[in-house]
Amino acid sequence: MKNAVILGATGYTGAEAVRLISGHPKINIIGLVGNTSTGVTYESLYPNFHNMDLPIISSIKDIDWTNVDVIFSCLPHGASQEVISSIYDSVDTIIDLSADFRLKDPDLYQCLYGEKHIFPAYLKKSIYGLTEFNRKKLLGAKLVACPGCYPTCSLLGLLPALESSSIDLDNIIIDAKSGVSGTGRKASKSLHFSEISDGCHAYSVANHRHAPEIEQTIENITGRKVKVSFTPHLIPMNRGMVATSYVKLADGVTYQDLRQIYQDRFKNEPFVILENQGISPHSRHIKGSNICKIALFEDRRPGWVIIISVIDNLTKGSAGQAIQNYNLTQGWAETLGLINISMFP
Repeated sequence: MKNAVILGATGYTGAEAVRLISGHPKINIIGLVGNTSTGVTYESLYPNFHNMDLPIISSIKDIDWTNVDVIFSCLPHGASQEVISSIYDSVDTIIDLSADFRLKDPDLYQCLYGEKHIFPAYLKKSIYGLTEFNRKKLLGAKLVACPGCYPTCSLLGLLPALESSSIDLDNIIIDAKSGVSGTGRKASKSLHFSEISDGCHAYSVANHRHAPEIEQTIENITGRKVKVSFTPHLIPMNRGMVATSYVKLADGVTYQDLRQIYQDRFKNEPFVILENQGISPHSRHIKGSNICKIALFEDRRPGWVIIISVIDNLTKGSAGQAIQNYNLTQGWAETLGLINISMFP
């Protein structure tokens, strides 16, 4: 058994990590850190964790790092790197779910997140944990930077097309929609029920922080710098994410060619499902699972294809992918402790 501490355990991402790791046969939770809720039971914060033998919420200074094998950091950006820099040599593996180690350029990080990166030497050492792309690099990795939810959903939908040079890199448009849990648990006026219910709106238009992360990964896949058009929307559901990407086929590539490429690429992926032709995936059908469902449609415009991908933003878009990555760092089956069947209805 590996002993795990979950940092930021009191937020939604942390709670999802606790839910999934609690059922993992090879990971034992020995610490839950939440500095604003120290001394209370986890059940008092999340009543769905009833009668579970979980540690009391503690502060980070109370953790005995000599007994810890892995940390799952669900802290916000900035806070995560600060903690990781202080305990880096004390644990075997760090799975970071924040944005702090995703971007390789510290200047870009500072531009996007408004603060200087204090641990830049390890940006180049971290492994970007888009599992289906970087699987071979994860074995034995010390520091894994899990992708954001929007990049996960968008990039999985685009991955085979990018790897096979089947689309025009100058014409990638991504329209993405997320459930409200993606904004976190902290209360704010804009997230009150009467403010968010019965409506949908775009936000961070033309300047969302995840766009450069998507572009960085596309460059890593294709070897070419690109600019994507990325627009996120907030929709009034608890969890789930849909990314609809509009792409132009490369010269000589047909829709059927692309569909065959996707079938071949994903046929052995345990958590990626290519829908049958004509079927559009629904966020309801992946809720609570680590599954990404993808569909391809031939556009009315000749030479264009519409790619739709759906994930649960808290699972495949966060804690589930984190566990999938940790499994691979240890040489375990990547499906260990993860759920394929979604909650329905």
